Amino acid sequence: MAEAEAIFNRLKQDHDQHRDLLTKIEDTSGDTEERRTLFEKFTKDVKSHAAAEEQAVYSTMLRKPDTTDATRHSVAEHQELDEALNDLAATDMSSSAWLQKFKQVKHDYLHHIEEEEDDHFPEFEEKLTSEDERQMAEIFEKRKHAELENAEVTPEAASDAKE
Repeated sequence: MAEAEAIFNRLKQDHDQHRDLLTKIEDTSGDTEERRTLFEKFTKDVKSHAAAEEQAVYSTMLRKPDTTDATRHSVAEHQELDEALNDLAATDMSSSAWLQKFKQVKHDYLHHIEEEEDDHFPEFEEKLTSEDERQMAEIFEKRKHAELENAEVTPEAASDAKE
């Protein structure tokens, strides 16, 4: 199971970086270069992480009947996060609405990754073959790199930002 540990530890490394970026973003204020840079880095990394995780981990776990519900739940949360990040990108960073939306994104994302780490990953590990583990680790690294190269913040039009 060393490779399962390797893939799940790799995912946790990204999660730790995301936690750090969320804290740094929260420590900024207004429409500043620092906030923009940190938000862009967070958004691109989270989107590429989620896409690679879906392709490497969740595509495998969908083929395991015992983990289908947890897998679908996590993939749905990825979609919700993507939409929330796009809405946040379309919101004026100097507004109180931006900070309120950011705090909700932070709360939702922290809940999501804690659920993955505490519940899903341990359950998934029990269902994997060594071949599954090897492929997941290999695919994740390739896809994460490729997704990151093409990642965009992709804001909705400011007029589409939710109230």
